[in-house]
Amino acid sequence: MSVEVGDRTYLGPLPAVWVRNHLLGLEELSAEELTAVLDAAAMFKEVTEGCQEKLNVLRGKTCANLFFENSTRTRTSFSLAARRLGADTLDFSPSGSSLSKGETFIDTAKNIEAMGIDVVVVRHRTPGTPHLLAQNLACSVINAGDGAHEHPTQGLLDIFTIRELRGSIAGLTVALVGDINHSRTARSNIWGLKKLGARVILCGPSTLVSQRWRELGVEVSHDLDAILPECDVLNLLRIQFERQTMRPFPSVREYAHLYAMNRERLARTRADILILAPGPINRGVEVTPDVADGPHSAILRQVTNGLAVRMAVLWLVCGAADRDGS
Repeated sequence: MSVEVGDRTYLGPLPAVWVRNHLLGLEELSAEELTAVLDAAAMFKEVTEGCQEKLNVLRGKTCANLFFENSTRTRTSFSLAARRLGADTLDFSPSGSSLSKGETFIDTAKNIEAMGIDVVVVRHRTPGTPHLLAQNLACSVINAGDGAHEHPTQGLLDIFTIRELRGSIAGLTVALVGDINHSRTARSNIWGLKKLGARVILCGPSTLVSQRWRELGVEVSHDLDAILPECDVLNLLRIQFERQTMRPFPSVREYAHLYAMNRERLARTRADILILAPGPINRGVEVTPDVADGPHSAILRQVTNGLAVRMAVLWLVCGAADRDGS
């Protein structure tokens, strides 16, 4: 499997380090495997920049998107990535499906697989769901977010964006700010950033950033203003009210006063500070519009890079599956 444009080959054989036909999380990946994904994403971005033609490296493959939670960026990005690679796509919606008739989640997935599916992209509110599918299906499984556990492709695209704009991850100080306890994006970022040599600081109210996070080798702060001068990158995470059973702070206004990235705080950061946010962003809560749309923001670049990262992941897991089956 290779990507050829004109007389140039952009991707040759699958990287020898990559042997996985699933992507379930970044916790299980080595630094070498993470780098293989990032390098492949860089190539796909170069190939597709300004070009809408299909690459057809996954011609004959079918990708099923099984999304049991709402999504805009991730679902659309995976569908577009699969089509750019020449694969067919199937978008499954639980509403109106046989799940409402009592069919189990696994039986539903097995029936979809029986229609000739090569890879399943799944998002589910229950942590561990992609792992369960991987144990019960023969096709490849990609985790598009499982509860508050992990969101590996979001973590990869965040890290890819940092590497693209800063050249390397090693030695950087990256702060994840906001609702850490309920964030699958935070977990994937922590695993990936730490393995690639970054210093990671978690910041937010004590009700949303437990001291137990230190067990993962990261730092914890409840004072954003105190850590700002130390940071190379700020990744601003939204408050996930839908996963909370009680209000973790007195008011949204108070949270914004203490943790929103605004013009005044930006003036106290390093001159080349990089602002990320996985989205959806709540303007005026975790970030003000002038910062979200300002020159330090790479929020829309993250969305663009998500397509390249998901193309890389699909190519890698399908390639590994083909290699195993050969």
